[in-house]
Amino acid sequence: MVGTAQRQALRTLPKAELHLHIEGTLEPELAMKLAQRNNIDLPWHTVEELEREYQFENLQSFLDLYYQLMQTLRTADDFRDLMLAYLERAHNNGVMHAEIFFDPQVHVFTNHLDYNTVLDGLREGMRIGRERYGISGGLILSIVRDMSLESANAILDMAEPRKNEILGIGLDSAEVGYPPELFADQFERARSFGWHAVAHAGEEGPADYIRQALDLLRAERIDHGTHLLDDTELMERVARDGIALTCCPLSNLRLQVINSMNEHPIARFMREGVTCTVNSDDPAYFGGYVAANYEALAETRLSMEQLVALAGNSIDASFADDARKTTMRAQLDSWRTAHGF
Repeated sequence: MVGTAQRQALRTLPKAELHLHIEGTLEPELAMKLAQRNNIDLPWHTVEELEREYQFENLQSFLDLYYQLMQTLRTADDFRDLMLAYLERAHNNGVMHAEIFFDPQVHVFTNHLDYNTVLDGLREGMRIGRERYGISGGLILSIVRDMSLESANAILDMAEPRKNEILGIGLDSAEVGYPPELFADQFERARSFGWHAVAHAGEEGPADYIRQALDLLRAERIDHGTHLLDDTELMERVARDGIALTCCPLSNLRLQVINSMNEHPIARFMREGVTCTVNSDDPAYFGGYVAANYEALAETRLSMEQLVALAGNSIDASFADDARKTTMRAQLDSWRTAHGF
């Protein structure tokens, strides 16, 4: 069992978060508040009724609720408030730097919002959050793989005039049946904007999706990557090339990618030399923010030394500039000294 002192240590452990969907931080209380603010009719009348919906059989059952609640986000103020609510929790979880996914295709083409409204609100939240909590970071525009390629191209058209305000491109949503190879053109265009590239691969899809993400999308990190375990040769390549995985333990458990936390492959990956990081994915839906994910791994008997190493990996694998990484590493070193690690 993780004791109180260890839990507090993991909460204050300096870390970066590299796999976080801002829409996935929409807590039931805020969703109900936004619905009332924006005159959105939801089929639930109380927070307690809505909370009962947070039981998922697979990725798709989660996405159904996820997209339904996204309809409550209507104004720049809504996106600002969503971001600030996350950054407050992130600060209380020891997060110094956050690279945050958002899904503008859904906001624009399903919920009929203006792209600039979404971006303005999120960036204002990040600006206030940096002033308030000292959290650096950036936004990763995710291509929603089960929406049309036309909408993906259109969202890149909208993003181009403000391309310098985006950190990178990602690939998310329903994985099976939507291999990375379908999105090579969009990723090539995003790289021409000067963006970094990451991709969800190997969560529910096969290990070959990871290979495609590396070879065809030139992904610099792999989000999830759980099924890397199925391909020893590919795992050796990922370890050799220093490709980081953004692992999300509680997400994998809640979506039944794994049956128990003891089955999570992160310990095996670490033994094989794969660079792993710990993240919360969609914490409002999956039962915990990033410190809770570290705690869940501690329950599997990962040592504090291993958990501290994972926090160090999160800094090193981030897209922060060298000066910011140096500052964050210094904070982690100070924490190590204070806690005897």
